[in-house]
Amino acid sequence: MELIYTNQLEGFDPDKRYRTASLFRGIERDATAVVVVGDYPEIVTAYEAAGVDVSVVEAPAVPVPSAKEPASGELADEVAKLRAENGAVILLLDGLDAGEIQQPGSGELATRLFESLGIIHASVGELTAERDGLLLTVDALSGEVEALKRAVPEPPANEAGEIAALKAKLDAANVQYRANASKESLEKLIAELPRA
Repeated sequence: MELIYTNQLEGFDPDKRYRTASLFRGIERDATAVVVVGDYPEIVTAYEAAGVDVSVVEAPAVPVPSAKEPASGELADEVAKLRAENGAVILLLDGLDAGEIQQPGSGELATRLFESLGIIHASVGELTAERDGLLLTVDALSGEVEALKRAVPEPPANEAGEIAALKAKLDAANVQYRANASKESLEKLIAELPRA
């Protein structure tokens, strides 16, 4: 059996057996002849050591897409434009590092970057104002909560003693009640106790 090692992607002969040359890991024992397309010395050496006839074929040149070569004047103009653009961006970034940016005098990229940074700056300003407003609201609500806490009347000392006595009676009778139950609800539970 004849094997052809190649990296081609199309144009295969259906009557021949192909292997990908770049994926070579070892010889195939039933090969009687090998054709290697391209420079793959490890394939050649391996098959020659096994006594198989090996022939090497030069790989066809890959066509390189041609690009239009700019004239030297056009190239110089393009380089000058890119350098000016680069300089404008560098000035913009230096100003940003210093904390104050100024609109660049030239350069499309630098101008677009300046506009984008302006939008970001405005958005951050809006978010900061909103955050400050929310902080004022939080402070006001905290003040209201404290005022409400102070406004809740403490039960009179004698009433606290009465509540403790009512809870003790309910505990003795093994009656469950809420820990924060009012005096009235405790009195109602005691009234419902069976008379002994």
